[in-house]
Amino acid sequence: MSSNQAQREVSWQRGRVRPEGAKRLEILSAATARFGRDGYEDTKWADIAADVGVGPTALYHYFESKQHCLYVIVDHAIEEFQERFTTITAGRPDHRDGLVAVLHDYFDLSERDVLRNRLLVAEQGLLSSRGASPQEEQARQAARARSRDLEFVWASFLAQAMQQHAIPENDPRLLTRAVLGLYNSVWTWYRPHGIIALDRVAEVFIGRILAMIGAPSSPR
Repeated sequence: MSSNQAQREVSWQRGRVRPEGAKRLEILSAATARFGRDGYEDTKWADIAADVGVGPTALYHYFESKQHCLYVIVDHAIEEFQERFTTITAGRPDHRDGLVAVLHDYFDLSERDVLRNRLLVAEQGLLSSRGASPQEEQARQAARARSRDLEFVWASFLAQAMQQHAIPENDPRLLTRAVLGLYNSVWTWYRPHGIIALDRVAEVFIGRILAMIGAPSSPR
């Protein structure tokens, strides 16, 4: 595990979700693994309960439903992506260097991170369906707002990079969606411990993303 992965695991274990309770955190972690590995639809609420050692009804103390749990996972995941983006780019006045660093960080993933990315891509359509209860709907709206915030941060950064002449002029919102779309496409097919190593995937996709943006790759 790299130092970046280790820091993210510490954040996951001790960070912003700790005030919500250790058991809730454990449920989120177990649900992320189950949903990412077995698929959201094929995972039963009882499977997650068994993974954390509680009865199925006990889960309702923490989440109103399986879908409520999913919305919270999505919200937390996108928040983490945005925090990492902001932290990495804040210390780099050269926007091209910041862009390259962010892309490398986005592929510096643990197996848990990969499973979570698979889940986000596979179930993003559920964010367009209204929640069945006020609590579900609140969680869904929070995840949707977080997604829009991440796009805004990316688009603002790319617009600033254009002002620096680090990348060619283009529509920053469309370019953001092109970048995130290409990145997200990896998680529709990539499997941990598969025949293609993640560092090889990163090499190819980072190169393609930079070429699409108009910032040819150079040695890291």
